[in-house]
Amino acid sequence: MCQYLPKLLWIYLPKNKLLEYDHNINGDYMEYKSIWQNNNERTTLNKLKDNLTVDVLIIGGGLTGMQTLYQLRNSNLKIALVEARKIGYDTSLNTTGKISYLQGTVYQELTKRYSLSVAHHYLESQLEAQNTLVDIIRKNKIACDLEKTPSYLVATNTKELKKVKKEKEILQKLGINVSEENITYNEDSAYALKVTDTYVFHPLKYLNALTNLCFKKQKNIYELTKIIKIVKKEQYYQCYTAKNYILAKKVILACHYPFFIFPYLFPFKTSVEKSYISASPFPNQHYSAITANKAPISIRFQKDNMLYLTKSSPICNNLNESKNYQELKKKVEELGLSPTNLWKNTDIITVDKLPYIGYITKNNPNLLIGTGYNTWGMTNSTLASLILKDLVLGNSNRFTNLCNPLRISMKDTFSLTKNLGYSLSGFLKSKISKNKDFYQNVIIKNINGKSIGIYQENGKTYQVYNKCPHLGCSLIFNAKEKTWDCPCHASRFTKEGKCIKGPSCYDISYKE
Repeated sequence: MCQYLPKLLWIYLPKNKLLEYDHNINGDYMEYKSIWQNNNERTTLNKLKDNLTVDVLIIGGGLTGMQTLYQLRNSNLKIALVEARKIGYDTSLNTTGKISYLQGTVYQELTKRYSLSVAHHYLESQLEAQNTLVDIIRKNKIACDLEKTPSYLVATNTKELKKVKKEKEILQKLGINVSEENITYNEDSAYALKVTDTYVFHPLKYLNALTNLCFKKQKNIYELTKIIKIVKKEQYYQCYTAKNYILAKKVILACHYPFFIFPYLFPFKTSVEKSYISASPFPNQHYSAITANKAPISIRFQKDNMLYLTKSSPICNNLNESKNYQELKKKVEELGLSPTNLWKNTDIITVDKLPYIGYITKNNPNLLIGTGYNTWGMTNSTLASLILKDLVLGNSNRFTNLCNPLRISMKDTFSLTKNLGYSLSGFLKSKISKNKDFYQNVIIKNINGKSIGIYQENGKTYQVYNKCPHLGCSLIFNAKEKTWDCPCHASRFTKEGKCIKGPSCYDISYKE
């Protein structure tokens, strides 16, 4: 057993231990966007201009949707995929890009809630998904910076130490080769478990290559094509855009958060969590790590950048986004880093830490979903593509029951109530004080009986309806990204009022 782990826990060292590196970066330069966003080398895709009839419609062009299309590309089915924005430019763009079955303390949580066999089954699903994703990359020679790296689960206090040791014990019972590291720095000490067979990659490069591959087989891939309503009509679903419709026998919702409430009752079965991420120049390292607490610190490296994730919390908390970004910037600067990019991501959290993949309603094999990945979207989106492919083709899949969206238990009562509480909290917080004390250049006023958000920038005025079309929460202005954000379920709108993230399907532009 190693007596120390080089450079792993430098994030916990006193500041004077960190100033070894000259970053030569102007600290005033900052982009509030993902580090992946500059890569977009792929086939140019069109917007849907005509009505269409297909066997399968996939709604959502992120990792779930595009990988599902990839899995179905050689079938005899006529398939279409639509994306409301650009392929990959939603949740998939904002991830840290870890491909890992080591997922915090999930295996002890599943063992406690269900059994060791359920934890084992979930581990098998993650290993299969990880191997599938890596195989796709290698088979198709996709240049997406894939790198095999060790991963660490880190304890920095006594409470976390018990959790990490318990996770190590369970992983060993499940047949995983786990080692441990004891780290001691002066009076500070920490402990970590280590696995060596995990990966990191560039998610947008991967998605771009996958889009190119799929387009050769399935031409019906459309960007800037938002589905705003689905109506069941005999053996078809009629899926409407603003100007056209698509008739589909089967519909797969791969859009992160479904845009309807019934029959799925999604706001009760999940919560929405947000996290904040920075990218800073740092000499390239070859590992990733995450702490064992409820609001973890997560790090990985992308060539000569270090990605640092922190401040995970329910979306209804900490509504002042300028302050959240300032705190993130301050935190990483205290570590001796000079961040060039800051951004945030949202994740769907399920009540039992298992994803929701499969049929939305009982005895209906034609409406399916893949979501609820509990911050581990790289493996679970791949798992979703495998399950959804088999369900569409009528094949069996050994993980279907594990991920069944219809599962529910009496154990869920507290979590279901808590999720409802998060939604109500976001709703009430958004209503109690519409003119936030942290707003600059923004006012909320009543015009003709409607609540209107007014933002001024460079002498220009932008007006929007200050109510989310999804469930009516008042919107919060994000001064750093110049967006109106919903604190209940994470819909987002540009300063002009264009919807750029669901579950809302509608814009909020206002003209007098």
